[in-house]
Amino acid sequence: MRKLYIFLLLLFVLRGIGAQPFQNIILDNAIYVNDIHSVKLTLEGLGFGQPILILNSGKKLWLRFDDFQTDFRYLKYTLIHCSHDWKISDLSQIEYLEGYMEDDIKDFSYSFNTIQSYVHYELLFPNEYINITKSGNYILFVYEEDPSKPVLTRRMMVVEPMQAGIQGVVKQATNVADMYTRQEVDFVANTGRYAVRNPSLYLNATIMQNGRWDNAIIGLKYRFGKPGEYSFDYDDNQNSFAGGAEFRTFDIRTLHSNGDRIVSLGYKNGINHAYIFEDKMRPFGAYETNNTLKGRCFYRNSDFSGKNREDYVEVHFSLRPDYQILDGDVYVFGELTDWQIKKEAKLKFNPDINYWETVLYLKQGFYNYQYVYVKNGTNIVDAIYIEGSHWQTGNEYTVLLYLQDEGDIYDKLIGFIYLTIKP
Repeated sequence: MRKLYIFLLLLFVLRGIGAQPFQNIILDNAIYVNDIHSVKLTLEGLGFGQPILILNSGKKLWLRFDDFQTDFRYLKYTLIHCSHDWKISDLSQIEYLEGYMEDDIKDFSYSFNTIQSYVHYELLFPNEYINITKSGNYILFVYEEDPSKPVLTRRMMVVEPMQAGIQGVVKQATNVADMYTRQEVDFVANTGRYAVRNPSLYLNATIMQNGRWDNAIIGLKYRFGKPGEYSFDYDDNQNSFAGGAEFRTFDIRTLHSNGDRIVSLGYKNGINHAYIFEDKMRPFGAYETNNTLKGRCFYRNSDFSGKNREDYVEVHFSLRPDYQILDGDVYVFGELTDWQIKKEAKLKFNPDINYWETVLYLKQGFYNYQYVYVKNGTNIVDAIYIEGSHWQTGNEYTVLLYLQDEGDIYDKLIGFIYLTIKP
């Protein structure tokens, strides 16, 4: 009895202090050190994709990134459990981690025969040192020596092995005013193996478009249902997204000849350069089909085989101003900017050639991107202003279903599904 009392007391204390070391980090995908580049978190062996892991499946997540500081860093990592809406949960680390609460990142190697020198770090987990015991949302937190020196954070999801069934469809928006520009994500959740005591309070859904978090629908409630079956079928915009347009692409896997949509390559002042064909604004054009990576990118050097042979390139973007851009700014956007608005991706007007331009320093590979508008005084990303919007666009949607069991203090992730439009 005494041992039980001590354990419960320790658990209570750990819950009270467990979140304190993490209060100053961003519970989102973020990079805190300027020398860190090309961060990827996917399932092991995949060049791109969502960081979604099934609990106790034996699968691993794969983190990799480059550090332009070529001196070795003593890097450590840990995992932070979060609620369905990305707040630190009330669980202590000993309740969701098995083994150690933190571990070193030991796998690193150096770039080979590249102009830009870098150290490449990799991590596979769960592993023999840190294992995950509960489903839900997580932040992978990488830091240098101790948590007061953050390096990067990544969002990831862990799903229950016995999943709720989800059936869904992406279709033209039901709302007549939006039917040609928006896509509606309707789905039904079958929770038969889970006892949902209070679904209006404890059952929540998230919908993501192309892996983006900035425009994700979080905390969506079911519209109607019966015990074990809940419908998220709305006729308004509660579950719809602007379709946007198919992503633009470019290919810098080789620096020996012009890749797809590269007009010229060069080398100047110790830096590789690649110039993309001029882009045009297309807000009112007809839908143009194009097979893309849904805004993603992958890294590869097609000229040389072997690890860490990818070099870095200053990629020059140019946008022809078919109309005046007022009261806001335009940015290059996609996985190449972490799906975030970054100052280096902001276009500036060049009066000498009458174009909007910017330059991004990117690792060799194949890229998707688009141009987005952000109105002054806001942080709302508007892809329609430059790109237009079409209901037929081939976006990919991820539906995530969360449940907090009665008496529990955390949100389980009980199911997920990928959906695409079928015109």
